[in-house]
Amino acid sequence: MKISIQENLLPGETLNEKLDCAESLGIEGVEVQGRSRLYDRVSEYEAAFRNRAVRISSICGQTTFDWLDPDRAKREASIAESKRNLEACGHFGAAGQIVPPIFGPPRLPDLSPLKDAVALEKELLVEITRELAAFADSHGTLLLLEPLNRYEQHLLRRQEDGVEIIEKAGSPRGVALLTDFFHMHIEEVDTPATIRKVGPYIGHIHVADNTRVQPGVGDIDWRAGIQALSDVGFAGYLAYECRIAGEPKAALAQSVAFLRETVSSVQGG
Repeated sequence: MKISIQENLLPGETLNEKLDCAESLGIEGVEVQGRSRLYDRVSEYEAAFRNRAVRISSICGQTTFDWLDPDRAKREASIAESKRNLEACGHFGAAGQIVPPIFGPPRLPDLSPLKDAVALEKELLVEITRELAAFADSHGTLLLLEPLNRYEQHLLRRQEDGVEIIEKAGSPRGVALLTDFFHMHIEEVDTPATIRKVGPYIGHIHVADNTRVQPGVGDIDWRAGIQALSDVGFAGYLAYECRIAGEPKAALAQSVAFLRETVSSVQGG
């Protein structure tokens, strides 16, 4: 398993300063925010990452989250943006683009007794997943569906909710789950057991402790979670998506050392 961190969490005023920090901490990947529009800044990022050991691991989110909006033009624009992000992921050899399909309550109407809003959303999401998975696969990357917790999303809350969509889409190549320890700590009864159950679908990991700060300063059992990931053969990125409690570089150094030691102990290193 490799360690990644979101670009905005790295100390530094410029991208190069942030990458210097990442390399000094031995971090292997950087997760770029979707609102950064990497697809419009390819040359800038190519230059910054040239001759470095650290790589772009993933893109998180985008500027629009309108896949499930009743306005067809908004849906199509958001899907088109996802394709641009997936193309950028493929260009940089990234694991994929992370997308929660919706925030907040449903936007589609309730057409009961025909179908309620959630049933309509799921059918629409299956079709969008099928389309974007094929596009992602053609670029050698993944669409990463992210279940969130109940305070952020109504549709995909548990890992099995994401699996349901993937399976209804036909389990195509090009789509996988984003597994987030913070959200799981709220929604899952047993995080390690859930990881073992959905293991074949996991494509990328977000790490944050139970209060959404860096791993190692809360009460999540990281050894049990990392052991479960090892048991299902996960070998991808553990990407920091959290707040940083304390002086940023010192706090990150301590947390990264903790996480790396946990991985090493689980894997017998």
